[in-house]
Amino acid sequence: MGVIRKQALILNLPGQPKSIKETLEGVKADDGSVSVPGIFASVPYCIQLLDGPYVETAPEVVAAFRPKSARRENMSS
Repeated sequence: MGVIRKQALILNLPGQPKSIKETLEGVKADDGSVSVPGIFASVPYCIQLLDGPYVETAPEVVAAFRPKSARRENMSS
């Protein structure tokens, strides 16, 4: 679970290493593809909401989630 409080992003992670990995990376199918995205995909957008930098990710590692209106190609300069 994660929340934004004032200017801080707070992520609450489970206690077991395997559970932490699944929470951050997501649940993977047998072929290794991500079937359910993990919370790490939302971190770049959360940083953006806190007026931080626009963080881009390597999609082959983790595809960042952003609503269409918050994607760089849709933002007015």
